[in-house]
Amino acid sequence: QVQLVESGGGLVQPGASLRLSCAFSGSIFVLYAMGWYRQAPGKQRELVATITRGGSTNYADSVKGRFTISRDNAQNTVYLQMNSLKPEDTAVYYCNAENVISHLTYWGQGTQVTVSS
Repeated sequence: QVQLVESGGGLVQPGASLRLSCAFSGSIFVLYAMGWYRQAPGKQRELVATITRGGSTNYADSVKGRFTISRDNAQNTVYLQMNSLKPEDTAVYYCNAENVISHLTYWGQGTQVTVSS
């Protein structure tokens, strides 16, 4: 029933910025902790950033200082602002939702981010 739809990916040059969006529907948004994960070719999926219902955030070391996760509970949307993008940020980025009561998790379809000159 929960649906997550990512958008905002694309092809950009190193140093550019991009903002990803994840639209949540099908349940009560404030019952879910949210996160962004990414998977590069030949690599396992890795955590990028998480945000709790109350706004507490956590980031992978590789993106600290460059990426910012946020959520708009009124719009049922989570964002990932990505600045100073590097080629190693190239990956499919996935939105994740975890129900804080049941701990069931849901995934979006992913959006491609390519950083290349």
